[in-house]
Formats: sequence, C-alpha cells, structure tokens
Amino acid sequence: TFSGQQVVNENFVTTRADHKFSEKDSLYGTYLFDRTPYSAPDGMNNVKLGSLSSRQFLAAEETHSFAPTFVNAVRFGFNHEAVNNNQSTGAINPVAADSTLGSFAGRNAAQVQITGNSLMPGGVGGLPTYLYRWNSFQVYDDAFLNRGKHAIKFGVAVERMLMQATALTDPSGIWQFADVPSFMTNQPSRFQGGIVSTLSPRDVRQTIFGGYLQDDWRWLPNLTLNLGLRYEMATVPTETHRKLANLRNLSDASPHLGDPFFVNNPTTKNFEPRLGFAWDPLRNGKMAVRGGAGLFDVLPLPYQFILLVTQAAPFFEYTSIKNPGPTTCNCPPTKPPFFDGVLPPFPANKLRQTYTDPSPKRNYVTQWNLNVQYQLTPSLAAMVAYVGSRGLHQPFRVDDADMALPTVTSAGYLWDPNASRLNDHYGSIRGMFYQGRSYFNALELQLAKRMSHGFQLQGTFTWGKSIDTSSATVAGDAFGNSISSLNWFDMRLDRGLSDFNVGRTLVVNGTWDIPTAKSFSGPARWIADGWELGLILTVSDGVPFTPTWGTGDDPALTQNNDDWAFPNRLGGPGCKTLTNPGNPNNYIKTQCFAIPTAPDAAFFTANNCQVGDLTNLQCFNLRGNAGRNIIIGPGITNLDFSVFKNNRIKRISENFNVQFRAEIFNILNHPNFAPPTVPDESDIFLSDGTLSGSAGLLTRTTIPERQIQFAVKFIF
Repeated sequence: TFSGQQVVNENFVTTRADHKFSEKDSLYGTYLFDRTPYSAPDGMNNVKLGSLSSRQFLAAEETHSFAPTFVNAVRFGFNHEAVNNNQSTGAINPVAADSTLGSFAGRNAAQVQITGNSLMPGGVGGLPTYLYRWNSFQVYDDAFLNRGKHAIKFGVAVERMLMQATALTDPSGIWQFADVPSFMTNQPSRFQGGIVSTLSPRDVRQTIFGGYLQDDWRWLPNLTLNLGLRYEMATVPTETHRKLANLRNLSDASPHLGDPFFVNNPTTKNFEPRLGFAWDPLRNGKMAVRGGAGLFDVLPLPYQFILLVTQAAPFFEYTSIKNPGPTTCNCPPTKPPFFDGVLPPFPANKLRQTYTDPSPKRNYVTQWNLNVQYQLTPSLAAMVAYVGSRGLHQPFRVDDADMALPTVTSAGYLWDPNASRLNDHYGSIRGMFYQGRSYFNALELQLAKRMSHGFQLQGTFTWGKSIDTSSATVAGDAFGNSISSLNWFDMRLDRGLSDFNVGRTLVVNGTWDIPTAKSFSGPARWIADGWELGLILTVSDGVPFTPTWGTGDDPALTQNNDDWAFPNRLGGPGCKTLTNPGNPNNYIKTQCFAIPTAPDAAFFTANNCQVGDLTNLQCFNLRGNAGRNIIIGPGITNLDFSVFKNNRIKRISENFNVQFRAEIFNILNHPNFAPPTVPDESDIFLSDGTLSGSAGLLTRTTIPERQIQFAVKFIF
C-alpha cells in the first residue's frame, strides 16, 4: 500500500449573545459553524479521495423567574450536519479514469480483493461513497422548583429529525479472489457491485417525545436522595417517498414496501426510573459516598438501520454473485479479461435485500454505580468506584443473514453440504436482529493531587470487562476486529468479550509550573519565567479478536456470501495463553488451533464430513469450538510530553498571554502494534486446511510514530 499526504483544513466559528430584559427575564443565543474538508490519495496512489463534513448549530433560550423558588427555561435548537464521505475527486494515475477497464458500462476499473493482500481500490469513483444530511429541530421546556428540602426539576422535550442518506456502495464493482494464483488465472470467487443508475436518496423522518420529573431531596443534612422518572418515545420511522424495503421474514420471496417500517412501536412504554444518593458519613466534608441506578432506553433511531434501507432492492440494485467464473473477451494486453465479467440487469436472485426485525422489543440498558471519595490532604484525594450495566434487546447486525442453517450434532453445529440457503430469492440479505445482550463491570481507582506549589498529578486505573453477543450496530464490521456476520441462529455462540473491550488501563497525567528564582530580574527573569512541563502516560491491554480460517472460500459450506469459519482451540502444552507477546511475526500461537475434527470415524461417515481426510478426521463443515474474541491483541504503552512557555503581557490586559507550545506525542517512539487484520491475519488456516503464512502477522500500529507539534496560543 501507499502512504500519502493527508490534507485537512478546518474552519470553526462559535459565538454567543446574552441579554437581560429584567430581573425576571433573560435571553441567550449561540451559533456554531464547523467545516472540515479532507483529501488524501487512495491506498495505491491512483485516485485522489476527498471528504467534507460541516455542521451548523443554532440555539436560543429564554429564562423567566416566576418567583425566587420557581424558574422556567424554554430552549429552541436547530442542528444541521452534512457529510460527503470518501468521494473520488480526480485521477492521479490517468489509467484510473479509463472507463474501458470498467466492469459496468460507463464506470472505471473495479476494485480487486485478493485474500491476504491489500485491496486494489480500482479507478475513479470505485470506492463506496456516502452522502448524509441531518436536520434536527428541538424544543425543550425545563422548570426548577425549590420547596423546603426538595429541589424539583421537570420538563418536556420534542425533537423532529430529518435525515437524507445516499449510499453509493461499490459503484464500479469488486472482484474477489482466493489467492494470487486464482487472480493470475482469472478464477474469481465472488463479484459484488451496486448499479449507480438505480440509486436514489432516502429521506427518513422521525420524532422523539420526552418528559421527566426529578426530585433532589435533602433528606438529612448529610444525605441527599435523587428520585426521578423519565419517559421517552420515538415514532416509527417513515420515508417521504415510501422507498423502504424490508423483509418481514427472512424466507419471504418479496419485501414489504413503504411504511410502516416497524409493525409495532417498541418505545411507547419507555418509562425510565432513576435513583441516586450522596452521603457524607463523617459530616465534615472529607468523605463522600455516592451511588445510583437507572434504566436508559436506546431508541431505534435512523443511524441503526440507515445502511440497510439505502441498499435494498428494488430501490437500489446491489448484486452478489458467488463463483462467477472466468470471462472471455478480445482484450488488449493492458486489460485483463476478468474486468468484463458481469453486466446488468441482474436477476432478482442475485440482488441484495435487507431484513430488520419488524417487531423489535424494547431496547434498554440498566446501569448502576457506587463510588467513595476521601480527601487525604487539602490537595490530595482518593476515589474507588464500581460501575456496571446490562443491556437487553440490543441491535445485532450481520452483513449477510442468508445461509444454510446448520444442524445440532454431538460435536456441535454441522452444515449439510446438500442443504440450500434459507432464501434463494436473493443474492444476500443484510440483517438486523434486536436480540443482542451486553454486560459490563468495572472497578476504578483514582488518586488526584490538585494544583499546589506549581504541581498537579492524577492517576487512574480501570479494571473492567465488557461482554456482549455483538458490538455492531451501523455495520457488521463496525470495528476493525469485528466479525461482520456472526451466528444469528444461536447467539450463545457469539457471547464473548466486546470488540472494544480493554481489560486494564492506567492513565497518569501531570503538570509542573517550573519555579523561577526570586533573584532573577530583567531579561533573565523573562527567559526563566513561565515554563510549564506536562506529561500523559497511558498503559493498557489490547482489544480482543477472533481466530478464523478459510474466510471468503466458505470451507464450512455455510453457503453465505459473508462466510466465516471457526477452528478448534486446543488445550495442549503451552496453550493456556494464545499469543506470543512482543513477536509481530508470529503473534498467534498457531499450534494451539486445529481444523474442526470429528470425534470418531463413525461420526465422520454418518455426518457427511466434507473435504477432510478420514485418517485425521478433519471435518470442514463442522463448526469449531473456538469462541468469539478469545485472543487479546497487543497492548498500548504511550508517553506524551509537552513544554509550554507562557509570556504574560499585562500592558495589553491583565490576562493576555502569548503561549509557545511544543508537544511531543509518543516521545519514546514505542511501536504499539494493532491486532491482526481481520480476516487476512486472523485466519489461522487457508480454505484447504493448510497453515496460513500470514496468521498472526502484525502489520499495523495503533499509535503513530513520534510526532512533534509546535504552536502559538493567544489567551485573553
């Protein structure tokens, strides 16, 4: 791949105006503008890519005091966001603009993906491009009432959301090859692509209504209770042109078109109780015990399914063809024949469809926490805290839900090589199931020294664990270590560490204002005065990832267009841990994994085990016992250092300061490797059962090399 120059420009403006009409009425307004264009070459330095994000925010609030103990605030807000992501802005290599190389008429060269190799991003306009427009109109009314020991807050809120999304997915197509020999001999394993002429925006509309009541009750002089109830519901999303397509059942031959998107609204009973307390057991202000618990609903907003509704037939034609076979053409030597493979119109059974649970259940998270703080000295405090949560009926997103369903055997799930896919009417079905669950528990320790004698220091250690059945919402591969299509038919197989789980994290930050000798005066004092040193030290565990094998060639015979196969985990000597820390060339202990194996010869024969050899009982179509996210990736050790020189100019104003800043990120230049790329480096074996040469290879870093930044900051 090619690492090119990235150009980012940002224009940011914010302003605020306040006006006091009288002792009882005041008004404030604020406006924010933020525009950031970004450009960079693609990974092969063939095409110049650009993105643009812009945001405008406007808010106004009027506050009226009815009495010293009763105040009401009415707030109006408008938020506009526009994002053009990953647009091709021109050709760096002239060949990238040669439409004679296109797989689709009028398009430029398609993408090419060879397993174990970097993506060839194709010509101009070949990469996925997404255009988003978001408008939000908001009205809030909050009231504050004090009555004796009670501080009561109550209010209502309404938000109207208008979202327009255009998802141009693989507009020039993408050819996939199992290996380099398959590429050289023109034997593609899959072709996918979206037909640009069928594309149109989706204009989704939705409204949120909310209300709340909270009482901060000072029950005792040293004990305050927080009692609250919130209600929040959202309307069922609609599309202004009724361009919504959704299968009501995974096996349906045709989708439901238009509104309603959901058969029932799961948010109409979203009552959310809250309870908290703050206690000073010593009655001297040096110790505080706080705790709380509450129910928090996660509304089914457009971000959860926007990529589903924009890519479904018949309103957008996206094809997925497995084993399209070689093609022939009278091509010049510069034009390989595989570029001429598949032309629209495509049959319906090759198009992409979507399934979103039409009757989702209420998606909510229960959270609870407890913390104790103690002031050791006037400038030093310690804290110990526990926080936990549990989520139910959360989004479970897969990039393809259409597959042959396996059967349960004594050795686990097994795919029948003669079984057919659940739905043969489509090429693939992107799915969203509201069946996910999550669990989180964490312990946090903190020691903080406030600024005194020119010195400030804080250290925080967090030890936690996040478990879920899927970490994806917007897309199946929301994280770089995600499995894009987990086993939706039995989510017990998917329960494991969250894709974003970091077990232990230590963060230490400090600031030192270097004192100046009192004997200095004149230029010497100006030079020596105002120096400030800072540091941030971060040490943490890595994120987890899943061992896989043969991805893309469907060795397990799932008949899925987004196939994943899982090996067996072995328990032999040295396999208590599954990694070789500090070894970027062989990070995974590959000897601790094997191709799924039949328990005996009778099972091998009776269950029609495929591809494997009876002598070693390898059974390719048997799901291995290796679980999700059982391997922990490399951790992070990073130290950032800064030097500031403050130059206060009191002749201009009392607070005017010209600050020269030098910031050194990753000052130790420590290589912090990212986990293996999924699936190229997480695949333990190739589809034929042989060990993959790239298994456990670490080729990327999570933190850049040492970077030095200089800046001047004017403070007034």
